[in-house]
Amino acid sequence: MDFLENRTFEEIKVGDSASLTRTLTEKDIQVFAIMSGDINPAHVDSEYAQSDLFHKIIGHGMWSGALISTVLGTQLPGPGTIYVGQTIRFKKPVAIGDTLTVKVTAIEKIPDKNRVIFSCECHNQRQEMVMEGKAEVVAPTKKIRRAKAVLPEISLRRPYSFFQPYLEQAKKIGALRAGVMQPIHEKIIQAVYEAEQAGLIEPVLIGPKERILHVAESAQIDISRYEIINVEHSHAAISKAITMARQEELGILIRGAAIRDDLLHAMQKHDKGLLTERCMSYAAILDIPNYSKALILTDPAINIEPSLEVKRGITQNAIDFALALGIEEPKVAVLAGVDIVNPNLRSTVDAAALCKMAERGQIKGGIIDGPLTFDNIISVEVAKAKGIASPVIGKADILVVSNVETGNILTKQLEYLAEARNAGLVLGGRVPVLMSHINDIHLSTVSCALAILDNHYQKQQAEKQM
Repeated sequence: MDFLENRTFEEIKVGDSASLTRTLTEKDIQVFAIMSGDINPAHVDSEYAQSDLFHKIIGHGMWSGALISTVLGTQLPGPGTIYVGQTIRFKKPVAIGDTLTVKVTAIEKIPDKNRVIFSCECHNQRQEMVMEGKAEVVAPTKKIRRAKAVLPEISLRRPYSFFQPYLEQAKKIGALRAGVMQPIHEKIIQAVYEAEQAGLIEPVLIGPKERILHVAESAQIDISRYEIINVEHSHAAISKAITMARQEELGILIRGAAIRDDLLHAMQKHDKGLLTERCMSYAAILDIPNYSKALILTDPAINIEPSLEVKRGITQNAIDFALALGIEEPKVAVLAGVDIVNPNLRSTVDAAALCKMAERGQIKGGIIDGPLTFDNIISVEVAKAKGIASPVIGKADILVVSNVETGNILTKQLEYLAEARNAGLVLGGRVPVLMSHINDIHLSTVSCALAILDNHYQKQQAEKQM
């Protein structure tokens, strides 16, 4: 184990020195800005920094200054040191990638107060002086030897969401009439109100009118301008919403508090549902803090044990959805438990068949590979170590799972353990459908934006075929 050991006042001699070398990274700047609150654009705004004096992002001066404290507190004198004063003169800027060497040298001892004066110098990798000054400390009088503390690792999130561009694109296209089934809870009314205020939907509330009005009043939201269609119960709300969608009176359906299984059953009726020539499937789109792009995961909700033909439809739906979001030639990874085709493991056989279907033009618009395990899909390093090469590794836009159980578990693991944000909708029907329980009002608004983009894309494709 590594230890920290000090030098007492008696042990320190004039001329004794200690040093520390550290390279400045972008993460160092971000962490220091978070800790100190110093968000001077010269440190954190690359666009501004290009027009500033140094034409690049520079580190905080006191980040360099803190290195002096590190040497004094851990090396010379070390543990037990009391910092009294410091003078610093900054001579040159420190940029990302610069390697600094900080050196402190004892130049004077004051015996009656156990004080030591140190000269402080800091040079970069070009041996240029970037900082100099003096520090005064009270040196320890007792010998201290302690094991080094093990510090927690810091993980930084992106300060922006991958969902924001979808919201902006959807607003440009314009709002769609949204049939909201059973909006009988405050959170549902709040979510509808936010989406309407964002310019994404024109709500049509379908359910027991008096109960809807009571909930809106409790939520302190004015819904007087919303159309309300009075029906008694969940079954009636579902039936009315689907009928209106079939008659092209609605562009989006929102489940609200309608019973999920009842809605799924009604949607998939051949004569009265929302079926088209396409397969119906659910696509969750995840904004994962440590992944480089939005990730579409399908199907975690509708097709329980899909056949190969249904998987083909699920995959095509996801590709079309990715194209609707502006993702050019989306990369599709087909998930399985192993990375080789095993005839005893159906998911691997189906994955290989989907790749061959894409090669033959039965699935269009994307780059598909599989079977692949989750670690190989996400991590380039892991895949390289296993000797696996694929155009989708580390770059996947779409993840196709083998069944609902796998997809549902994986989606919730990413949401609750990896802090992913999860929006999504049902694809392949006459209109997109928002099925998820509303536990995050903002994500419901994102789902409305996704529905607008998908609806717009499908209309464009239909017009091209006419």
